[in-house]
Amino acid sequence: MANKETRSTFSAKLLRPKKPGDGEEWAFVVLPKEASAKLPRRGRTSVDGTLNGQPFNALLLEPDGRKSHWLRIDKALMAASHTAPGDVAEFGITPVAREPEPEVPEDLRQALQASPDALATWEATTTLARVDWVHWVVTAKQAKTRAKRINDALDKLASGEKRVCCFDPSGFYSKALKAPEAEA
Repeated sequence: MANKETRSTFSAKLLRPKKPGDGEEWAFVVLPKEASAKLPRRGRTSVDGTLNGQPFNALLLEPDGRKSHWLRIDKALMAASHTAPGDVAEFGITPVAREPEPEVPEDLRQALQASPDALATWEATTTLARVDWVHWVVTAKQAKTRAKRINDALDKLASGEKRVCCFDPSGFYSKALKAPEAEA
C-alpha cells in the first residue's frame, strides 16, 4: 500500500486575535481545508513545519469546528520567521511521527494522583486518548463545568473507560470549538 502524502505547503495570512486574552502578542492562521484533510485526525494534533523557512517542532493544531484546524503562532516564532500579523506567509506542515504526551493541567494531575484506579487506567490509555481527555477538560468554559468534567473523568477512568465518551474533539457536531475571532 502506498504511503499517503501528509506534507502540506500553503500561503496564509497571519491574523491578529480580536481578544488575545493573555497579554502576549500572538497571531494565528486557519489551515486551508486541503492541508487539514491530510492530517491524521480532526481533533488536536501536533505538527512539525516551517514558517517562511523557519523550522518549528511539535506545535499543536487546534480544531476550528469547521473540519479544519488553526495554529497559534507565538511572538518568538514570528520574530524568528520575520513575520507579523497581517503578513502573508509560507507554511509547510507535516504531522509528527509520534504525538507528544499532552501537558496535563495541575488540577487534573492532582485529581488523578488522588485516585489510584483512575490513574491506572489513565496510564494504560494511548497518548491520543490522553490528548482527548485533557482537551475535554480544558475546553470547559466555566470553572464549575471544568470541575464536573474532572470528576466525571475520574469516575469514567476508575471504571475502566479509556476514551472520552460523547466528546466531539473536532467541534464540528457540537460547535463547541472554533478558531479565535480575528481583529478587523
